[in-house]
Amino acid sequence: MLIHLTKLTKHGLRPHGLHSLYNLVSVSLLCSYNLKSPETINDTACQVSALLHKPNWQQNDILKSLVSHMPPHVASQVILLHGENTELGVRFFKWVCKQSTYCYDVNSRIHLLNLVVSCSLYGVAHKAIIELIKQCSDSKDDILKLIVALDGLSKDGFKLNYPCYSCLLMSLAKLDLGFVAYAVFVKLVADGFVLSAIDYRSVINALCKSGLVRAGEMFLCRVLKHGFCLDTHICTSLVLGHCRGNDLKEAFKVFDVMSKEDSYRPNSVTFTTLIHGLCEVGRLDEAFSLKDEMCEKGWQPSTRTYTVLIKALCDISLTDKALSLFDEMVVKRCKPNAHSYTVLIDRLCREGKIDEANGMCGKMLQDGHFPGVVTYNVLINGYCKQGRIIAAFELLALMEKRTCKPNIRTYNELMEGLCRMNKSYKAVHLLKRVVDGGLFPDEITYNILVDGFCREGQLDIALKIFNSMSIFGLVPDGFTFTSIIDGLCKLGKPELATGFFGLMVKKGISPDEATITALADGHCKNGKTGEALMIFERMVQNTDLKTPHVLNSFLDVLCKDNKLKEEYAMFGKILKFGLVPSVVTYTILVDGLFRAGNIALAMSMIEVMKLAGCPPNVHTYTVIINGLCQWGRFKEAEMLLFKMFDLGVSPNHITYSILVRAHASTGRLDHAFKIVSFMVANGCQLNSNVYSALLAGLVSSNKASGVLSISTSFHSDASSSQLEHDDDDYEHSSKNFLREMDVEHAFRLRDRIESCGGSTTDFYNFLVVELCRAGRIVEADRVTKDIMKSGVFPAKAITSIIGCYCKERKYDDCLEFMNLILESGFVPSFESHCTVIQGLQSEGRNKQAKNLVSDLFRYNGIEEKAAVLPYIEFLLTGDELGKSIDLLNLIDQVHYRQRPVI
Repeated sequence: MLIHLTKLTKHGLRPHGLHSLYNLVSVSLLCSYNLKSPETINDTACQVSALLHKPNWQQNDILKSLVSHMPPHVASQVILLHGENTELGVRFFKWVCKQSTYCYDVNSRIHLLNLVVSCSLYGVAHKAIIELIKQCSDSKDDILKLIVALDGLSKDGFKLNYPCYSCLLMSLAKLDLGFVAYAVFVKLVADGFVLSAIDYRSVINALCKSGLVRAGEMFLCRVLKHGFCLDTHICTSLVLGHCRGNDLKEAFKVFDVMSKEDSYRPNSVTFTTLIHGLCEVGRLDEAFSLKDEMCEKGWQPSTRTYTVLIKALCDISLTDKALSLFDEMVVKRCKPNAHSYTVLIDRLCREGKIDEANGMCGKMLQDGHFPGVVTYNVLINGYCKQGRIIAAFELLALMEKRTCKPNIRTYNELMEGLCRMNKSYKAVHLLKRVVDGGLFPDEITYNILVDGFCREGQLDIALKIFNSMSIFGLVPDGFTFTSIIDGLCKLGKPELATGFFGLMVKKGISPDEATITALADGHCKNGKTGEALMIFERMVQNTDLKTPHVLNSFLDVLCKDNKLKEEYAMFGKILKFGLVPSVVTYTILVDGLFRAGNIALAMSMIEVMKLAGCPPNVHTYTVIINGLCQWGRFKEAEMLLFKMFDLGVSPNHITYSILVRAHASTGRLDHAFKIVSFMVANGCQLNSNVYSALLAGLVSSNKASGVLSISTSFHSDASSSQLEHDDDDYEHSSKNFLREMDVEHAFRLRDRIESCGGSTTDFYNFLVVELCRAGRIVEADRVTKDIMKSGVFPAKAITSIIGCYCKERKYDDCLEFMNLILESGFVPSFESHCTVIQGLQSEGRNKQAKNLVSDLFRYNGIEEKAAVLPYIEFLLTGDELGKSIDLLNLIDQVHYRQRPVI
């Protein structure tokens, strides 16, 4: 027995889940071929066997066709027919695993191995096991599945040979599975094999990489007793083990000993290991100093050395320095590898610089490195975060063309991108494609879908997904439960949320602060503060709170209800639980003091916060400015705004908007434009609230419309704790005059904004969007066309006009407008194309819809049209949320039906 199943659970493998998945796969794989007679199966095996005698049989198209959907038991029959030719049997084993859709995943390959062993083809089996070990050496789950399978074969009398054991030890060391490596070592010794130095090194390396450095040292003592000597590889493993345990002191002790001995002096790998250890604990200056020392002692930094340092710089957002180090690497003729490029591509994507990331990918290709699945996943994630879903799916098609097989993370990134666009139904469609293609969803897949549907308010579908996780042997975790609890609270169902909370605890999942905060906040916002407090008091005894987030939710409710005394009491509770009040805590208190009219005490909180080591942030100052404006103290508010820079805090768009709104609503337009100039000069973009306030003030001052006063005047009862919500209310109340105003007033405001240095494009976007919302589509169209004549293409305005035409089902006008902007060189968003194409299809105008799809490809520069088209068509079909339940049922049943021909 290689290793006991109960021990494997310590390493993240669920045996019951493994066997259930294996059984499901077996049913799925054999379903279609079970319908065929044994004679048909034998005929297929004989045909394939005959073709294997031909030269270059791997390139034979007929053979490829025959094996494209060949299940393991037929493949084993082919190998049996060549039982005397072990080499050919192994070559076919490796080849069929890549060619047959039924042998793509590790479970199917293990099944094929079992069949080969059952045919007593031990020579083929031993070499096939080595091949499988190599294929699984990048995945802990896969290698553990293989070990469980080998354990089962061992019970049936099949024995591994020495090369299998040795290869397995090396793979386990690579995957940091020290405990498992030691168990395999014990089995290896029990089977009577004599170990070589490389096997001992593998075990020590595996133990140290797993952080079991003391066990590694004890094992080393055994090695030395057997007459083996210390070498650089073993000592470097010990250095690595101490670094993994963040014990840099011990790591340097080993390094110093190595430096004094000629027989095991530090090499480039040793230096790089220490540099990586220093980077992991944030000691970058020492890491760079060690790099210089490395050069002084005659060791040139390797690709790994540079990549470690580049990643450390990227991790603390020093992207420019990372790029400079990359350039140094190239100048010193140290060739970057795929990982070096991927680290930089990932950093650029995280900063939203997707085009620069794409350029780096181009350099990677020029340097002779093809992107792997990790690189593609990083780029796909970057495109999805920017809403560029077409580009993301084009990358998926490119992966498949370059035989870079997407993994479940690839599809998770795409599903998350779709959910981020409120297209969770499309994500379910994609999940079905994933399962049909032979990949298994993981916990992250289901968490993405559950969270996506919860955000869209589709709790019935979210619950269906939640309940179907067990089909794939998956168990909901804390994130899954928290998403549903939060979703139920937002739908005004806190009682059901409490029920789910109880289920979560019953299943042994400990709620974290996020869960408790979601539940407490949900009860508070639904007017059930008392129940929320009861839940909190019960749970706080079993939960170690790290932050005051939960109590801040209660504090915020008391603030809104103007219960200042209760606020003080809640603040006391925060201190009682040993929690440090956060800047949010203090800001809520400041808001409550302003609401109660205690302005002097509210202002004094600034100094209190500084003394408490929690200085006010931009939100705190914004609340204070809003409070001063509520009480008509505009001059003090304005002075505080200008003073914020001296205090080291930059105002945000909400801060500026409050003052602009305050001045504009009271007829002080000159002061409002003064704030606008200051806002633009300091690099803060104007937003729709600023435009609305200025436009309303400008129209009112010219007496050009009827009742133009703005309903949200500044008074002591306004809620400053919900500034963003106030902005929304203000924007809503400003829509009345937008329905009646003269467009000339808007153009006069444009001129004023331009004189202040503001962006006219942003203003045009605001104006056209609001005209569309007000039903003034003809004027919006005319304004946009006039703007485009000057070479300006306001994207939001264009999207709004297209959406408005589609809403009114004026598709002829819409197509005329789209043709105009496409010919002008501007490509509307993918969402706009979807809206128009779906509308045309609903009216039976399929030819025009297809033409628009062609335009979408042409103007987006998509080269791999044939590969991308299925994905684009899938995205362009209508969203039918009502069919999601049926689709999920099909996914649940997919393992029990014949898999489709791919």
